Amino acid sequence: MKALLLSEYNHLEVKDLPAPVPGVDEILIQVSACGICGSDVHGYDGSTGRRIPPIVMGHEAAGIIVAVGSEVRNFKPGDRVTFDSTVYCDKCEYCLKGQVNLCNQRQVIGVSCKEFRRAGAFAEFLVVPARIAYRLPDSFSFPQAAMLEAVSVALHGVAVAEMKGGETVLVIGAGMIGLLLLQAARAAGSSRVFVCDVDPTRLALAEKLGADRTILASGVALTEEILRETGDNGVDIVLEAVGREETIVAAIDCVRKGGTVSLVGNISPQITLPLQKVVSRQIRLQGSCASAGEYQQAIDLIANGKINVDLLITAVAPLSDGPAWFERLHAREPNLMKIVLDPRISSSAELGGREP
Repeated sequence: MKALLLSEYNHLEVKDLPAPVPGVDEILIQVSACGICGSDVHGYDGSTGRRIPPIVMGHEAAGIIVAVGSEVRNFKPGDRVTFDSTVYCDKCEYCLKGQVNLCNQRQVIGVSCKEFRRAGAFAEFLVVPARIAYRLPDSFSFPQAAMLEAVSVALHGVAVAEMKGGETVLVIGAGMIGLLLLQAARAAGSSRVFVCDVDPTRLALAEKLGADRTILASGVALTEEILRETGDNGVDIVLEAVGREETIVAAIDCVRKGGTVSLVGNISPQITLPLQKVVSRQIRLQGSCASAGEYQQAIDLIANGKINVDLLITAVAPLSDGPAWFERLHAREPNLMKIVLDPRISSSAELGGREP
């Protein structure tokens, strides 16, 4: 099969690799769409340490089942499916409590680190355990389905914030996850959602996707604006989608006493925490890891139009264009959101102007 291999850091190439064979509890998927995640771009240059070459990356994917293992009963060849990016054991104490994202044996599709190596979906075929797969509605395009992993992450970030409805919310960062957090907060019944970023083009997209107010500011200027908008109280919940020290400090400054900061962004491994502010204002800092069963909710919200992913798909491209797209994303070219690779297409010419 053809696969996009990270053979060394900053170098991707399309290679012929052996096609995988499903085990007794696994399904073999012909990959029809795989999105390039920000974590893949950070793994591409080695900055995360979680894409150790050689590795086929890619975990935001969907496709068609072509074979099933002997013990698989709930899927058959021809089914259109997506799958969780987390491979969980379904047996440990966390899995049994529904916290599959905290599984003691947790692995991630398309990741290679010291603990494990798991081939990803930038390839014509992929094997995954049937227990992590979800059947797709016929109305879903495969590029839309490739967005489900990111949507589920956003839904989980809102879920752990324990929204009840009626809350004021600030989303920090209008990248892919931030724009999905915005929509997830709206779907959960927030009364008002602010979105901040330092990129006006991203804020324009946030407005299209339902932000009540966008703020082109960071740091002290952001805090001052939020306090003005909330009568010096701060918002009820901050959904932090960046993961840097300066944005986390801003999140703490922008939330009200007794409020919650949901930490979804994950770039900096360590930060300096303003502990006295957190303690004296009784702020809850809540980490959010991947997702924990929100895939079906994500499917339903996209299907009923409450979450729009089409506006976030910049391009659908063949696998052979993958190296060039990675270079552009790594260079932080403006106005790029989600790039979806389709391994079934051998050249850009075959796309023929078809819509994502």
